[in-house]
Formats: sequence, structure tokens, C-alpha cells
Amino acid sequence: MYEIEIKAYCNDLSLIENELELEKALFVGEYKQHDIYYNHPLRDFKQTDEAFRIRSVDGNQFVTYKGPKISQTAKTRVELETSIGEFESFRSILLSLGFKEGGEVVKIRKEYKLNDVTVCLDNVYGAGSFVEFEIMGSDIAKGEQALFEMAEHLGLRRFERKSYLELVLG
Repeated sequence: MYEIEIKAYCNDLSLIENELELEKALFVGEYKQHDIYYNHPLRDFKQTDEAFRIRSVDGNQFVTYKGPKISQTAKTRVELETSIGEFESFRSILLSLGFKEGGEVVKIRKEYKLNDVTVCLDNVYGAGSFVEFEIMGSDIAKGEQALFEMAEHLGLRRFERKSYLELVLG
């Protein structure tokens, strides 16, 4: 299974939110996400196009590994994630093992579910406003086509393949 994802710039998230409500999308929640990205002591994730982070969301913590992008049009990649107990303790473990912090991303996210697609309305500190569309699947071409069609239906046409971390770091 792959995380098939596209991200579009959005000047007015409230317009997209209204459209999602008209489409009867399920509102999942609104939360603040704080991500700290790490680089491996012996491998440069920027060079290998991988990502490794810890995330804090409303008292819940996760560690996530994202493999290299495998598509030229979307951010399709393998993603592995699991919950962790305590953010600062896990952060200390990573630093003790030689991992280096590579940057932080903080965003306010409103998450919706429309059919099989997760739609996230993101205000990213230092980067702007975006809409992310994500689906899990094994048929990459079919998944990407569905996401681009949904974005087009919502009037979104300007896409970005860079990660939020890349955008924040400039």
C-alpha cells in the first residue's frame, strides 16, 4: 500500500470548506500539528528523498518514516507510522542515537473524509495555506487520477510536490 498524496495551494480555505460541506464530506476534526524532522547520522534524507519525523497532535505522539517519492506527478510514497509514548523522551532518544534535527513544521489542520479520500485544509506557519488530498492504495495511477479530479472539481489547479518542511526551510 502507498500513501498517494497531492497538495494544492489555496488562497481561501473557507471556500474549499464550504464546498466540502456541500459534498457532504465528513468533518474529522481540527487540530494543531507540531512536527520535528530528523536526519539519520549516516544517511542524508534530503539526498535520499526520505523523511523521518515525530509529530505531536493534541497530546498524541507519532513517529513516521516516509520513503522516497515514486511518482513524478504526486507525492506517492511508502509511509510507516506508529504511536509513541512521550514526545520529549523520544526526541531525547533520537538525539542520543546521533540523529540531527532538520527542521520543524507547525500547522493548523482541518481534516475531512470524502469517500476514500482524506482532505486536509492546512495553514502552515511560514509556508501558507494548502489543501492536501490523500488516499491509500496500490494502484498509483488510478489513485493520482482520482485525487487530481477531486482537486479540479474544487477549483484547485496549482500543485506543489515539495514537502511542508522544504517549503518552510525555503
